[in-house]
Amino acid sequence: MRKAERLFQLVTLLQGRRTAITAQVLAEKLEVTVRTVYRDMQALMQAGVPIEGEAGVGYWLHKGFTLPPLMFQQDEITALLAGSRMVQAWTDPALAEAARRAESRILAVLPPQVLEEVARLPYRIPNFSNPEADIHGLIRKACEARSKITIHYRDMKNEQTTRTLWPLGMVGWGDHWTLLAWCELRDEYRNFRFDRIMNIERLDARYPLHRERNLEHYLTEVIGVDDEQKPA
Repeated sequence: MRKAERLFQLVTLLQGRRTAITAQVLAEKLEVTVRTVYRDMQALMQAGVPIEGEAGVGYWLHKGFTLPPLMFQQDEITALLAGSRMVQAWTDPALAEAARRAESRILAVLPPQVLEEVARLPYRIPNFSNPEADIHGLIRKACEARSKITIHYRDMKNEQTTRTLWPLGMVGWGDHWTLLAWCELRDEYRNFRFDRIMNIERLDARYPLHRERNLEHYLTEVIGVDDEQKPA
């Protein structure tokens, strides 16, 4: 977490508290050292944020201090919160937690009248157990790191194969996710439904950057042209 993000999060954690909070608790919440909290608190105080601290008691923020409200239109807030809750319901635990943190930052700096509107938002995204959450997380990290993966896959004809893939991107279709990948077995692009992946292993090997084997190339040069690119 960058320093600017930590400082923002520290103010957010102090806002609305009736009692002091110790540097140790703050350090645990931010996953940093107590020494880092001391330095960040000093930086906030020097910047004019009205924070008080007492040894053995902790830190507290003077009553009435608020961060400037975010300049979002109501429909923009609706879009952001609906998107955040979709991420929480339909992706992996790590990304869901990041969405929750982002949402809490947004809510923490909204003025009271806007929060009243937020409470009446019409969207509700049920957060049921997601059986594909672990697969989603592994594939996302493999895409980010350009790590090859091996999957055991069952296609729509119930035929099973083992594939070594270059995971290029993840596509959400509303009712299911697919992985867009370069398949070493077929030597071409293939899409694989998450719910048909029987087993998955992330390999140590990384795939190279390739101008004709990447997500952008697929979207601009292939999609909508070749019917073979429908999920297997």
